[in-house]
Order: sequence, then structure tokens, then C-alpha cells
Amino acid sequence: MASTPAYALIEPRHDRENFSISDLSDEFGVTARALRFYEDEGLIAPERRGTQRIYSHRDRARLAWILRGKRVGFSLGEIREMIDLYDLDDGRRVQREVSIERCRARIALLERQKQDIDAAIAELNTFVTVVEAVHTSDTQG
Repeated sequence: MASTPAYALIEPRHDRENFSISDLSDEFGVTARALRFYEDEGLIAPERRGTQRIYSHRDRARLAWILRGKRVGFSLGEIREMIDLYDLDDGRRVQREVSIERCRARIALLERQKQDIDAAIAELNTFVTVVEAVHTSDTQG
């Protein structure tokens, strides 16, 4: 069984006020380039002190959402829509509802894909059996 990624169970960090690019890269197993890409895409917005990026707890939480969303196949646009709902100031009610709806739709899609994959595997196994039987009869006859 694969281990659970660090971002799947993100806990608040009360031991610090902010994070460097290397802090988040190390914690989440992503490259600094990936973090800069998410910044360019407007998904995270670190403070700049000269050339240094200073990431907030909000950036850290958003990064966890981004990575989780990517891992299950959401597009960056879909991820942006879900994490931007956090800012609605409604106690995250709409964010939760939309996220649950999107996740359920994604689960349904993956279940259909899984059935298609299982059917393709069964078809291939049948084909291999037929080809092996033909090969065996050719070599014996």
C-alpha cells in the first residue's frame, strides 16, 4: 500500500509564522520550480522580501489543496475554483459543498474508468488465452 502523502493530512503549524520555499518544498516533496509555477498561476501568493519568497499558513494550506487535487486528477482551474471559495466568508460552507460535489463526480468518473480498465484487462486475458491455445496447437500438430 502506498504511503499517505504529507499534504493529505495537513495539520496547522503553530510553531512558526511563515515558511521559506525550501521549507514547503521539503515538507510537500515538490520542487521550488513547482511552487513558483503555482505562484505564476495565481494559486498561491507568497510575500516577497527582495528576491526571497515568504509563504504564509494560507499559502501552505492552499498548496496542500493543490497537491491533493492534482493527485486525484482535478485540473488547476478546478482546484483554483475550489480553493478560492475559501475566501467567501461564509464559514467555508460553499467551499465544502462544491468540493464534496466535485469529489463525488470525480469518484463516479474514476469508477467508470475502473470498470473500463477491468473490462479491457479481461478482454486481453481472453485474447492471450486464445493466442496461446493457437500457438500450442500449431507446435503440436
